Amino acid sequence: MRQALALRAATATAVLGLTLTVAPTAQATPVTTHTNSPVLVKLTVQGPEGRLFKGLVITKGHDVTTATGGTHACDGTNGGHYPTAVPTPTAALDDAARKRNFTWDGTWYSSFDDFSVDSIKGVSGGASAYWNISVNGVSTPVGGCQFRIKTGDQVAFTWTTF
Repeated sequence: MRQALALRAATATAVLGLTLTVAPTAQATPVTTHTNSPVLVKLTVQGPEGRLFKGLVITKGHDVTTATGGTHACDGTNGGHYPTAVPTPTAALDDAARKRNFTWDGTWYSSFDDFSVDSIKGVSGGASAYWNISVNGVSTPVGGCQFRIKTGDQVAFTWTTF
């Protein structure tokens, strides 16, 4: 009986070893995601006298053109923040303005590789205020063409005094 159990154990071990040797190994396959896929965000523009815009916007990173700043990429590749294009807050503002027929303007700063939003719907920051950009209630640590946004984010441009 002992001999039969030992033979079974040896056979099971050999079969298991052979199975592990010839079984294909699972390999991690790289996940390729298109990072500049359109996202749906909630955009709010709050001026000194109240809300100037609130709505859902579908956006992705793209070239942006302003009267003052000209045409430049606004897709997260600015300043080398992302290796490929991604949706950004300023691109969302630009899409909302084009689709909802309001204006905005911004100066391009090549040293920052980004726009500074100067006015939205005719309301400018001027010498004592600026347009703060926040995502989900937190001010962005970089410019609006350098910060990546995702579906469901709450993007806000808020007129803010110094």
